[in-house]
Amino acid sequence: MKFGTKMSGYHIPVLLNEVIQGLDVRPGEKYIDCTLGGAGHTQGILRAGGVVLGIDQDEEALRNAEENLKFEIRNLKLNLRQGNFAHLKEIAAEAGFSPVSGILFDLGVSSHQLETDYRGFSFNYDGELDMRMDQTGQRITAKDLINAGSEKELAGLIWRFGEEPASRKIAKAIVANRPIFTTNELAEIILRVCGKSGRTHPATRTFQALRMAINDELASLEEALPQAVELLKPGGKLCVISFHSLEDRIVKRFMGKSEAIGPTEKEVVSNPRARSGKLRIYEKVTN
Repeated sequence: MKFGTKMSGYHIPVLLNEVIQGLDVRPGEKYIDCTLGGAGHTQGILRAGGVVLGIDQDEEALRNAEENLKFEIRNLKLNLRQGNFAHLKEIAAEAGFSPVSGILFDLGVSSHQLETDYRGFSFNYDGELDMRMDQTGQRITAKDLINAGSEKELAGLIWRFGEEPASRKIAKAIVANRPIFTTNELAEIILRVCGKSGRTHPATRTFQALRMAINDELASLEEALPQAVELLKPGGKLCVISFHSLEDRIVKRFMGKSEAIGPTEKEVVSNPRARSGKLRIYEKVTN
């Protein structure tokens, strides 16, 4: 069975059918979507008969799901909670979701976040440098970080979270051109320093690094994975979609190596952002 999403304007879910099959969704069983986003994966689980706890830091994502999935919420098929999956066990306990049959982490940024200028995630849309997943609970923005950090701190951050070879050169240029307020300002500074070569914009890795640092993404993932394993029933499935090597290394280090499932050529054509997606599936075999 193929699963679509009526909320594709907000975000197109990556590897949707592979996730539903990987979770082995069964009617009446409980599942946790730790990264609700546009709720495409959640909707697929619901259509397969599962009961879902959807978690997201982003208040806009939760409002979108509340508006579009009212029927499922009213019929107690969907429970929505705002929070960071670093607190997964606590959120699941409050919602009465323990143990569960499957848990999903989709570690990508939603299309809505990338394409909304005031969120400041992308250099393709000019807006204030924000990049917070949780705009109500988080105080420090990307703008704060680049205007307050030392050259050494910025170079280290851009290298660690972006694996950017030109991190020192970029950090030096940032400090020399401060204050910097918008995505376009930052992207132009990096373009002047690094030049353009190939199809990838030279600011890509720096923007990734700032986003990951602001949202403490790697540390949150490291905290969440052992909690997910505890919440699973024996035989329960854990699905993790990663989009770069930093995330994938953490998953493999904790869970062990497994075969990675990538998008089909057809999916990449219809959703180019799926290109770097990599799904790993694990099964809990003991308590």
